[in-house]
Amino acid sequence: MPTNADYTRDYFQIIDELDGAIEGRRAAFAYMMDSTAIVHHEVVASSFVPRLFNQRTYDVMKHTAETCHGILCKVIERYREDAAYRKNFDFDERLVELICLPRDYDAVLPFARVDTFLNEDDYRIHFCEFNGDGSAGMNENREITNSIKDSEAFRAFAENHRLLGCDLFDPWVRAFMDIYATYRFKVENPRVAICDYLENGVVDEFHIFAERFRAAGVDCAVVDVRDLVFDGEVLRDGDGKPVNAIWRRCVTNDVLQFWDESQALIDAVRARKVALIGSFAGHIVHDKQLFEVLFKPETQAFLTEEEIAFVEAAVPMTAFLNEDEVNLAQIRANKDEWIIKPTDHYGADNVYAGCEQSQEVWEQLIDRYANEGAGYPFIVQRYIRPFKTDTLPPDAGILDMPDGAVRSEPVPYNNLNGLYLYNGHFQGVFSRLGPYPTICKQNGGMTAATIWVDCDNPDGAPVA
Repeated sequence: MPTNADYTRDYFQIIDELDGAIEGRRAAFAYMMDSTAIVHHEVVASSFVPRLFNQRTYDVMKHTAETCHGILCKVIERYREDAAYRKNFDFDERLVELICLPRDYDAVLPFARVDTFLNEDDYRIHFCEFNGDGSAGMNENREITNSIKDSEAFRAFAENHRLLGCDLFDPWVRAFMDIYATYRFKVENPRVAICDYLENGVVDEFHIFAERFRAAGVDCAVVDVRDLVFDGEVLRDGDGKPVNAIWRRCVTNDVLQFWDESQALIDAVRARKVALIGSFAGHIVHDKQLFEVLFKPETQAFLTEEEIAFVEAAVPMTAFLNEDEVNLAQIRANKDEWIIKPTDHYGADNVYAGCEQSQEVWEQLIDRYANEGAGYPFIVQRYIRPFKTDTLPPDAGILDMPDGAVRSEPVPYNNLNGLYLYNGHFQGVFSRLGPYPTICKQNGGMTAATIWVDCDNPDGAPVA
């Protein structure tokens, strides 16, 4: 079986034969500039070279994602059922109450993206973080795929391979409505709202999902949580229209931040007058202290032997960055072995890999964030070195650049693979890459299209 690197080398050979594929790259860049792949008012950075994955990669990712989902669901249910088990987590008391509210439908974790580091030489995989309903990236993948699929380079590669992309929109609409069909208080022809604090959300993506709901015959709107109104019986949006089901895109730390303005949503969930898909219990997945809890005897007592082995192999050692839990002197002295993160932030906020810091700066960071020095808890995690793959950096400036100035040499970038789960079913990948160990937008990160090459993937979307 060809490796992913083999496919990528073949792709670069085609680019070379096309003298850099400059015309196709300009067309792809122009497409992206006019696309809906917008996050916080900026078009996302992207690569002309897709991530090309073989059958073994698909099999490993599917097994990893779906096994992880089963474990996460067990943890969520145990937390909700067992007050003693809840003591393993350090949550705001308001969150504890929200997590334990009735769900009234079957799906424990309806939507998730688990972010992973895959070694594409030996296929070992490790987790970076878990994400619930606040996960995004589906529209980035769609638009970047659209930007390259008609290029001469992509068509030439497709002549010798069967290529599939990731279908991340209509399958979620179907999964959402299937989940709603199990809701204890379901109504005929429900009206759906995609809810977030819109200044924090990926709003263009929300509207595309709303269009796909409407195309499936489901009335759907994009709504700011703060515009909801509840009269004790009916939850309504800012236009006064009823809301029967919500796709919760807002993360729970934003709910706490806007607590007073969010009471209509919270009261409607308490009164069991709206289906909140997914429930606030998804916060258990989002909060990074879960990595530590997975290793505790209280958790491993209800996991199978296979699940325990999976956790030990795939979850990096994690602990609170507190002197009563870890050897701070060892962490200061061995910076390249560690990464520190807030337990409950998102968007790579205040994430620091020791290998990116000078010794002086690393020690300052430990002093600043250890023992909740910043006013909120941090975790320290064993650093997993990302796998590097050859790619082309974003083609910024290519529209005005003379042909001779366009570079076409492969550049090694680090990889982070987000594995999407729709009600426990592996649906696709959010492929992010970056030149630095911490892979994020702020660090020069970019997104690439995910393409399955000669794979038996029944959920893939034909792209060529």
